[in-house]
Amino acid sequence: MSIFSKDEVANLGDLARISLTDEEIEQFAKELTTISDAMEAVEHVANSDIPPTSHPIPLYNVWREDVVTDDKVDLDEVFASAPAHEDGKFAVPQILGEEA
Repeated sequence: MSIFSKDEVANLGDLARISLTDEEIEQFAKELTTISDAMEAVEHVANSDIPPTSHPIPLYNVWREDVVTDDKVDLDEVFASAPAHEDGKFAVPQILGEEA
């Protein structure tokens, strides 16, 4: 069981440039000791037979490979779902240069 002293917590606060009250120092000393004890408990359970993991379910990449094709996009179909378009481009409200 590791115990963080008030002096150690005050020093950590100084290093982090955080102003701590005496009450905060006492509270953080207790909390850091609790966290350290929990880490020690995990350390006793974890051994070389158990592989480290960051997620309980195996993750894998579901992206497909990019493939270059000769398929063309129909602009009329694309612009059909757009609120506004002109000259083959999407039309959007102007947001820059309105201050003048």
